[in-house]
Amino acid sequence: MSFLSDLDHTSANSAFPPITQALPEPDGLLAVGGCLSVPRLINAYQSGIFPWFGRNDPILWWSPSERAVIFPNQLHISKSLAKFIRKEPYRITLNMAFSSVIKHCATIPRGDPSNGVWITADMIRAYEQLHQAGHAHSIEVWHDNQLVGGLYGVLVGTVFCGESMFSKADNASKMALVAIRDYLVPHGLTLIDCQIPNPHLATLGAVTIPRRKFISLLKSGLNGPEGASVKGSVAPISAQYMLPRELN
Repeated sequence: MSFLSDLDHTSANSAFPPITQALPEPDGLLAVGGCLSVPRLINAYQSGIFPWFGRNDPILWWSPSERAVIFPNQLHISKSLAKFIRKEPYRITLNMAFSSVIKHCATIPRGDPSNGVWITADMIRAYEQLHQAGHAHSIEVWHDNQLVGGLYGVLVGTVFCGESMFSKADNASKMALVAIRDYLVPHGLTLIDCQIPNPHLATLGAVTIPRRKFISLLKSGLNGPEGASVKGSVAPISAQYMLPRELN
């Protein structure tokens, strides 16, 4: 029988329960409570765990039995997207507007009205602190100096754990995903964690792998070099930089 662990009376530096204790239903729910401090969040991501909860829920921690991931060399770019990128319609930057990106992800209209409500005010503050500590990063997509797309996530060794993305213009979020891949590959990127599978991610090359395999890849990534220049950096990324791998 599985039991849900209560973290309310544990230190932020305390280890999470073994992920093998995650509930089968709802799939992957491992623990409840605790806090969203920087040490707790780093501990979670290094253990293959992430927070996900609604506005009126306690903090819920998850490690699903199957994980959606994108291997960098398997990110799918359609011919139409490659043609769009070739036009260089947008300016793309790294860590220029983290707070704006996460707030857009929380408020952008989506097909399901409940989608995005998990990015609460507390979550925004927590990830802003994680960003200031050099662990959370954003990619911004600009058109005429307006933010039209982007994504944010947490870099854990050589694994980028994507949290959310948004788009207010054609292909903006897709270009953000390509940009984060192409920026981080030279820093040793081995995997993009997408957490929960969905049809949109599948079109971009996301596949599901068992939790055990994901944890193995994560542990291997923790032993790799996290790009020092990524931490707290502000760097422009030319759309042209994203082209050679896809178009040659």
